[in-house]
Amino acid sequence: MIIVDKQNISGIPFLHIVKEEKKEKALPLVFFIHGFTSAKEHNLHFAYLLAEKGMRAVLPEAAYHGERDGHLSQEKLAARFWSIVTNEIKELDVLKKHFHEADLIENGRIGVAGTSMGGIVTLGALTQYDWITAAVSLMGCPSYIGLFDEQLAFFKEKQVEISVTEEQIARQREELKRFDLSLQPEKLQTRPLLFWHGKQDSVVPFAPARSFYESVLPQYENRPDLLRFIADERAGHKVSREGLLKTVEWFDTHL
Repeated sequence: MIIVDKQNISGIPFLHIVKEEKKEKALPLVFFIHGFTSAKEHNLHFAYLLAEKGMRAVLPEAAYHGERDGHLSQEKLAARFWSIVTNEIKELDVLKKHFHEADLIENGRIGVAGTSMGGIVTLGALTQYDWITAAVSLMGCPSYIGLFDEQLAFFKEKQVEISVTEEQIARQREELKRFDLSLQPEKLQTRPLLFWHGKQDSVVPFAPARSFYESVLPQYENRPDLLRFIADERAGHKVSREGLLKTVEWFDTHL
């Protein structure tokens, strides 16, 4: 039987999904991060299939989302997007240490994946943690600076008020550089990485992820099986069943 255990570590709520008989055993661990304005429970179908394959799935709640909801307006939440992303990257390490200290990770095998904002978190986390064994970005973007600049341009065009100064914007932009995988692709270290993205995505643009994938292909020349990009011709900003199954297959193969 697969169980869903609701837990909280250091103020971080998360769901722990695993086969009941394997709960106390060391297993490959996959962190799966939800999207912007979503919540951890919305990805239980990914977690269930991962657990079926004998993995331990952990679904963290991002700041200001789900049960951590700060009841912010859409505008105020959008203004905090990047601080939510970088905070989630930092909290991944807190959760990883918890499972490591409990001896619940088999041979250090850890996967990270996510949808939309969660995919963006996943790609940023690859710049920070060499303990990530394999990763999947579903509708994510590795170019933090490019996306940041696009968002700013959108806010200005739509005359959306964001309660931050020009100085704060400049400081945040500078801080994001250290999480921007497109600026430091060598940090991939030839780790298994799968991209899934719909070509009709109007929320997180398709082109930056595809362009990045093509730019790092030479890194994987000797191990082409470790890098893959699935482009869905018809999909918008929603992961297809193929994307779901390929994510599970990726971790089953590389964890």
